[in-house]
Amino acid sequence: MSRYIWGLMLVAMFGATGVAQDSKVVKEISKSVEPEGDKVASAAVTAEQSELFASFEKTMTKVKLVGHFTIDGKDNGDLRKEEYIVEKVKKADEGDNWVITARIKYGEVDLAVPVPVEVKWAGRTPVITLDNITIPGLGTFSSRVVIDQGKYAGTWTHDNVGGHLFGKLEPATEDELNRKSNKIEAEGDK
Repeated sequence: MSRYIWGLMLVAMFGATGVAQDSKVVKEISKSVEPEGDKVASAAVTAEQSELFASFEKTMTKVKLVGHFTIDGKDNGDLRKEEYIVEKVKKADEGDNWVITARIKYGEVDLAVPVPVEVKWAGRTPVITLDNITIPGLGTFSSRVVIDQGKYAGTWTHDNVGGHLFGKLEPATEDELNRKSNKIEAEGDK
């Protein structure tokens, strides 16, 4: 699979609002989806939910997802290793909404992009969820990605193409997290 396909996979998996190559676009996305400070979700949260949310944030912060994906209807015999980095995860104020700040490396572009997603719960197991998200110029994306015991697995769809994705979670190194190539800070240019 090419890096282009993997970039689209990231979009499908996490629902990026476009593979941003323009810093102004990334900044506007950041402003619109980044939770402010440490606001508590507006709906009443039970103690069990608070524990689940804290565990999910810890699991998905400063983590590297290393794995593979398949394409339905293709010979997937020789899967290539792919990986990407999640810098942080934060619960948004309303409902099942979360913001995942993911490093998207796409060609020469290497950006930290806040990605709005829904996280549903299968008992105590988080499922990152997208339902037919249309991204102008790129297509329509859906996915379900389960995070469980240091592993991830799920399905993805981009228009009429889909497949599976799976792998493991590993700690991201400080070098990977602090990579400066094209890195955009949400609060503006420094």
